[in-house]
Order: sequence, then structure tokens, then C-alpha cells
Amino acid sequence: MSHHRPNIIFLMTDQQRWDCIGKFNEHIYTPTLDKLAENGIVFSQAVCQAPMCVPSRSSMMFGLYPSQLGVRTNHGGLYDEDQLPALPLAELLRREGYQTAGFGKTHWNHGLRNANPPTRGFEVRAVGLSRDSGHYEEGAVMMGDDDPEGLQAYSEETRHYGSGEENALGYIGCTSQVPMHRHRDGWVAEQCKSFIANGIDSSRPLFLYLSFLKPHAGFNVPKEFEDWYRLEDIPDIEQPPWETEPDTHVSEPDVPGSTYWERRKVWEGMSRMERRRTTLRYWANCSWLDHYFGQVLEGLEAKGILDNALIVFVSDHGEMLGERQFRFSKYCLYESSVRVPMMLAGSWVPEAKRGTVDERPAELIDLVPTLARAAGAESNPLLPGLDLLGDQQRVGAFCEFHRKTESGLFAAPAFMWRKQDWKLILYLPGTLQDAVTRIDELKGELYHLKEDPHEWHNGFQDERWHAIRERMTAELLMHLMCAWTRGPFFYDNQGVKALGH
Repeated sequence: MSHHRPNIIFLMTDQQRWDCIGKFNEHIYTPTLDKLAENGIVFSQAVCQAPMCVPSRSSMMFGLYPSQLGVRTNHGGLYDEDQLPALPLAELLRREGYQTAGFGKTHWNHGLRNANPPTRGFEVRAVGLSRDSGHYEEGAVMMGDDDPEGLQAYSEETRHYGSGEENALGYIGCTSQVPMHRHRDGWVAEQCKSFIANGIDSSRPLFLYLSFLKPHAGFNVPKEFEDWYRLEDIPDIEQPPWETEPDTHVSEPDVPGSTYWERRKVWEGMSRMERRRTTLRYWANCSWLDHYFGQVLEGLEAKGILDNALIVFVSDHGEMLGERQFRFSKYCLYESSVRVPMMLAGSWVPEAKRGTVDERPAELIDLVPTLARAAGAESNPLLPGLDLLGDQQRVGAFCEFHRKTESGLFAAPAFMWRKQDWKLILYLPGTLQDAVTRIDELKGELYHLKEDPHEWHNGFQDERWHAIRERMTAELLMHLMCAWTRGPFFYDNQGVKALGH
């Protein structure tokens, strides 16, 4: 199969740390991703735009920041199809003549106000959940309909793992007794493989989106991949020189009885080997999904799809995995949560760039302009992202963190501005409701990542770093001013020509 424009293969995981790829971690087995890294570009400084699923994925698929979309937490979503601020990626590519096939998680949340939420551009769709899960998309094949017994077996095995499978038991996990193909990700992978075998339209370029639910907890791992690792080889997770979180953007919610303290109480009672088991199972999940990526790419290669292809691998955010005194999940702006693995590979990548590491500040919002340009689509000047295959470079990378307080009110936000060696976090305690009257209560964190990669020592008030703090604050402000000025809506008597379109 040959098209002037590349086939676009989009591979995605959920909650995979940037350092959980064999290229960056000698303890982990990810041969498929390692091969992509060897033959593509690794963006070593890539970050997400929000350290949680819904805003991160919405931001990535629309190419706008969470606050531009209005989708800031997992409670949000873009519900009104006639008011979308930009074309979602699949619809953009469909309009360019691509066959669009999506397998697995998108997490739009748009079914809340729509009984038949659309696929937003996917012509072929399969979702590894039930029709009543809140993830149904119109016309999609749902695992709950296709293999209800398998989905029930999976649900039974994880029934004590709590909301999102993220309580202490979800992170402890188990050796799964459910056959791999009856896991949700296993079912999605088989649906994708079946499509590759029988469903590809050879008259059009292909956009294939494969997005798994793991390595996100719960850690019920197939034995085959758990056996790839030995507890004796798993390193212990380094812990900070303090017992409780100091004055930071995540310390306020850590009150007794919170999810954090519930998990921490369990972990403090575990042995070193029991704690290592959690790391082992997380890594085994990464290896399991890598195995599926390998099968999918082999099927595409046999069909000639990879002769002319641009392959993306990315995750939506990271996972703390017990750092900072047994903090799990991702709700913070620290490195293990905000950094993401990001690669571009395939024959479409210029030969001179294959096997390279790109240290420019990269963001998930860069994927839409990058793929749009590869597909020959007209650029959208309202989007703040950059073409990753181009030469432009931003000064730093941005991420925003929003949450709700125990009262249900929105908390004031925390913003991050990150460079390779430095990170600035600005935040305001309390709720958003009265924040405008308390701007003088601004707090901050500043970390010298080169010397303090764990971010244990906050230098925000250190006079030695005053100039760095002020410079990064100004850069963050100007970055947001420029992004917000562009869009998502821009009105001028010349239209968007004033933006250089």
C-alpha cells in the first residue's frame, strides 16, 4: 500500500511513567517500544497538560490547553458537539480522507448529556467497557455486548479495587486468573488485530488509534508477564528526608482520612518485598502492553501499512508509584506525574532524525499540529502547539493542575513551568470562589531538577535563585498570555490572518 501522505499509527497507554521504557530503565522489558526508540525520535522532555485522564486526553485530542477547553478535572468534558472549539484529531483526519479506526480508551465524558455520544471522527470503533459505563460511543462495538462473560470475569477479579481500581488493594494487585484475551485491554487488542486482518480500506491512508487502559491500576497482571521479573531485581523506591509533605501544592489535601493516608497506612505496614511487588506488577503491565503493540505493528507491517507510516507512542500522564512517602496515582505536578513518554517513529520520520533524542520542551498539545501537517491538513492558527517535526522551540513546558475541595468547590489552580534543569510551580491555597481577593497569598515551589531530580528541596524562597524564579515566572505569564490570545476563539475583521495564517 502506498500513499503520498503517511498512514498514522497512534499507540497509547494510560498512566505510564516516562521512565518505564527499557531505553530509560534497564530493569524494564519493552522490546517493541525500544525498537521504536532506536528507529525514531524520543522526546525526552515531554509533559502532559494536566496530570489526570479526562483533561489530559481532551487537551491532546483537540490541541488546546485544559483551561482553553474548560475541561480541567476528571469531572469535566466537552458535551455539546455543535460548540466544540476545534476539530478533534480523528475528525480532522477523516476530513482529510483518512480511514479512521479507534480501539480503546478516549475518555471524552461526552455521554453525560448525550444518549448517543458520537465517535468524534472514528469510522470504526471498539471500546473495552460496557454500554452503561459512561464510555459508550455511537455505533461502537462494546466489550460488554461482545464478551459479557469476559468483562464480568474481569470485574469480579477487581471488585475490591475501589473507584478507578486505585485503592490500596488495586495497587497491590494479584496474579490474574482471567485469560489475557478476556481482560479489557486484551479484548481491545484482539479487536484491533481483527480489523488489521480484515477491515483496512486500501484506497485511503489509515489513521489507527490504539489506546489501552493500563498500566493504570489495578495491577491484576497476567502471570506470563509477571514472571518476566524477579522481586530480587526490583529497586526500592527512594523516599524523602521528611515524614510529611512540606508546604507544597499537594500538602493541603493530605488530611487524615484522605485517599493518600489510606494508602500510606497500608504501605507503611508492608515489607520491602511486598512494596517491590507493586513496582514489579506495574512494570509487568507495561511489558504486557508492549507485547500487544508488537503484535499490532507486525500485522500492519505484513499488510504494507508501515511502508509509509508515522508511528506515535505516548501516554496521557505518569504515576507516582509510591514516591514522596507512599504517594500513588498522578494528581500533582511532580516529575513522575507530568512527564510522559513520547516518540515519533516510522518511515515518515526523516532518516537523519531516526534514533535521536530531542530535548526540546514538548507537550501533548503538539501532536495535533504535527499529525495535521503530516496529513496535509490546513494548519489551525488558534492552536498553541508546535510541529514536533519542525524546528520551532518553546522556552519551557506548561502543565496545569485543578481539583475540587472536600466541600465540592473548585480549588484555586496550580501552574507549572518546566525547563530541563528547573521547575517552577505557582499555586494559591483555598478555593477558586474567593481567589481573586487573595492573590497576595501566592505560594510557590522551585526545584533545581539537575541537582534535585526527586524534587525534595523547595528553593522558592532561596535568595540564590531569586533571578531564576522571577525569570521563569515572567516566562510562564507570557506563555499563557500568548496562548490565550490565540484562542480557542479569535475575532478580528481580517479573521485569523492577523495570527499569521
